[in-house]
Amino acid sequence: MTALTAPLAPPQAIDLFERTRARTHALAAPLSPEDTMLQSMEDASPVKWHLAHTTWFFEEFILKPRLPGYTSPDDRFAFLFNSYYTQAGPRHARDKRGLVSRPGGDAVRSYRAHVEDSLSDLLNADRGDSDDIAALVELGCHHEMQHQELLVTDLLHGLSFNPLLPVYKDPAPLPVTSEVPLTYTRHDGGLVEIGHEGDGFAYDCEGPRHKTYLAPFEMADRPVTNRDWIAFMQDGGYDDTRHWLMEGHAVAEREGWSHPLYWWQQDGAWWTFTLRGAQPVALDAPVVHVSYYEADAFARWAEARLPTEAEHEVAFRDTPIVGNLMGDADAIGALRPLPGKGVWGDVWEWTASDFAPYPGFRPPEGALGEYNGKFMVNQRVLRGGSCATPREQMRATYRTFFYPHQRWQMMGLRLARDVA
Repeated sequence: MTALTAPLAPPQAIDLFERTRARTHALAAPLSPEDTMLQSMEDASPVKWHLAHTTWFFEEFILKPRLPGYTSPDDRFAFLFNSYYTQAGPRHARDKRGLVSRPGGDAVRSYRAHVEDSLSDLLNADRGDSDDIAALVELGCHHEMQHQELLVTDLLHGLSFNPLLPVYKDPAPLPVTSEVPLTYTRHDGGLVEIGHEGDGFAYDCEGPRHKTYLAPFEMADRPVTNRDWIAFMQDGGYDDTRHWLMEGHAVAEREGWSHPLYWWQQDGAWWTFTLRGAQPVALDAPVVHVSYYEADAFARWAEARLPTEAEHEVAFRDTPIVGNLMGDADAIGALRPLPGKGVWGDVWEWTASDFAPYPGFRPPEGALGEYNGKFMVNQRVLRGGSCATPREQMRATYRTFFYPHQRWQMMGLRLARDVA
């Protein structure tokens, strides 16, 4: 996991580090010790593990190699809180993270404080490698931001199994809205360049910048909404195999999918479980928690298709990064999709593109190079960020990726069409 970036100056790195760690603290603050232990499936991790793993990252890749005499509070933490960096050593089983009741929450918070103090000393020291350290700290902060997003979506999945439907954030009502017509904007296509360039932060998988050809296309001006999705459901969309990839429909049948994750019907109306507890489905908000298979089926039903990631980038790369992202309303943000026509935030938008290397991509050497390259198989790219994505992370080239059957992330879709 490396970045294509001009390094931050040490004072900027210190500021980013303090803000990032403070947000993680704010996300965990409302939770009980029992909440932080939830692990509802292998794809999700307990909050306590996220708190410790993001701390281990700074310790493993910055403090141990750069601070002579650094001592960890417990050398066993490297085994417990490594994720999948095989070159960093052995690690605890991913699906057993929720069984690690010890170290307890106090010990994990003490671990975080220990690493924060040590890193602060390192950043404030007069060293010849201070710029290199600042670049690694920036990378570590973006890694932690990704785990901030995972922290809340993993937590939502865990809380969804509680019949008391607990509330994580104040369940403020949404404003009354009216339907926004679905319109499209034409784009000429042609030979275009995509991928990261410039001095801003980006992960290695966002480059190299390269040329690709796009046929003329149309992009929807808003995401697909819950209102749209209910129409799909009412038209038998989940049962009509004409709209589905064969593998996708087999998964839908096996899993019993007939609506988005967390939905149910009550007194003739659709409800959903959210980080704000049980709420009526907001008809004009973007649909969320749908898989690639469902998104692709909906697009076919709507006589459209999913855009490619190149189309998404070209269509919106000049659109300012303003939207419903983590950190808008307060340190945490709305944490739910909101009605509107925005591009950035609300929901990650499935694309038709495989998560594959760009031409000329080479994973960096060492454990830090493991994050993206080795996952470039059988996954799909999503673009645009979500209500759980920290604002500092968003850029038009940002590629996130998940398997086509997964639904627990803030996943939605936007339609595209060919131009005759």
